[in-house]
Amino acid sequence: MGKFIIRGGRQLEGDISINGAKNSVLPVLAATVLTDKECVIHNVPEITDVRIMIEILVRLGAKVWIEREPDGSQNIITVKADALKTAAVPESLMSQMRSSIFLMGPLLGRLGVAKISQPGGCSIGPRPINLHLDGLSALGMDCETGATEIVGRAPKLRGNEVRLAFPSVGATENIMMAAVLAEGETTLKNPAREPEIVDLQGFLNAMGANVKGAGTDEIRIEGVTRLHGYEEAVIPDRIEAGTFMAAATMTGGDVTLKKVRPDHLEAVISKLKQVGAAIDISGSTVRVRGPIRPGSFTLVTGAYPGFPTDMQPQMVTLAAVAEGVSTVEEGVFKNRFAHVDDLNRLGADIKLEGSRAVVRGANRLQGGITEARDLRNGAALVLAGLVADGETTVQSTEHIDRGYERLELRLRSLGADVKRAWATNREIPKAQNQ
Repeated sequence: MGKFIIRGGRQLEGDISINGAKNSVLPVLAATVLTDKECVIHNVPEITDVRIMIEILVRLGAKVWIEREPDGSQNIITVKADALKTAAVPESLMSQMRSSIFLMGPLLGRLGVAKISQPGGCSIGPRPINLHLDGLSALGMDCETGATEIVGRAPKLRGNEVRLAFPSVGATENIMMAAVLAEGETTLKNPAREPEIVDLQGFLNAMGANVKGAGTDEIRIEGVTRLHGYEEAVIPDRIEAGTFMAAATMTGGDVTLKKVRPDHLEAVISKLKQVGAAIDISGSTVRVRGPIRPGSFTLVTGAYPGFPTDMQPQMVTLAAVAEGVSTVEEGVFKNRFAHVDDLNRLGADIKLEGSRAVVRGANRLQGGITEARDLRNGAALVLAGLVADGETTVQSTEHIDRGYERLELRLRSLGADVKRAWATNREIPKAQNQ
């Protein structure tokens, strides 16, 4: 297992370009199985989740080519799924990444059958897939759920009205992808409104689909008989951008982020301004100058356009060194506080009250040994290491690599003292139960 070794106390300074969005490229890759034509995707980050999705596509029978952009910044991925040989997603790969569930809708639309196992991914609380299955069943899928395998069959999907009980991002995307080849019109009510949903609509329409309304409270999909290929780029990663913005704020730094969509970050920008950051926006460039010490705040995570749950752990870390008492309430994944034990081990004063964290800011954190237990939890611990006295070790970096491309190198480019090493055994005990 890998680990980051961080010596804190340095202000982050410099420029950095934001990579393509992890939560956009994964459903876009899944959507490539809807057509037998060549699909070219630009601005793809080199992260573990993308590698796993590519491996799944290859195992299904698709051909995949990877090359770097001419400027060397990101990957270009070309997929041609003209000879799919199976509709079964390998359990060994599905267990590693929850986003593999996205393949169920496209496989049903293309082949009329999909075989999956329970998806894996980050352990951030219950995330049942019933919304996916109920939505696909409304389009005509017959579902058989066994002890380990879920088999969906639909010789012909048919449009229908689908109302989501909760605006799940994954369920919205899965239903959208299934519906584009369904017969007739599908109306999806109470869908997720995240920017990644809008991006997926753009990709599907570039393939010849007829999807309208992404980003609103109703999406309408008129089914078509065939889709073609495309060449498009995914949007910038708003969570990666938010993570670097929080890091600049916490360290009292001066960081300019390029290739950003500020309109996707309004909730984060508003909160960072509230704690004292000076933020200047010019087109796709955002400059963040941190205060001497951030102030306290209150936030509640929620579905977009609310404050993103994927930025909650980073903001708890910011609160740990802010002046005064902050409260952070998790309104999406109730158990998403695995980082609290480790932060308290570094000298933070955080108390959990159900789904709310009450954080009394400390003047300084003290370096120590921590362990990443999920993707954003790991990012939060890296941020803690940037502001802690002495040396901080963040173990299990494989979680961080799922969503951040070469995070240690990118932080070093801003002046941080971070290096990657390899751990041969566990150095700390498992997290206590909250």
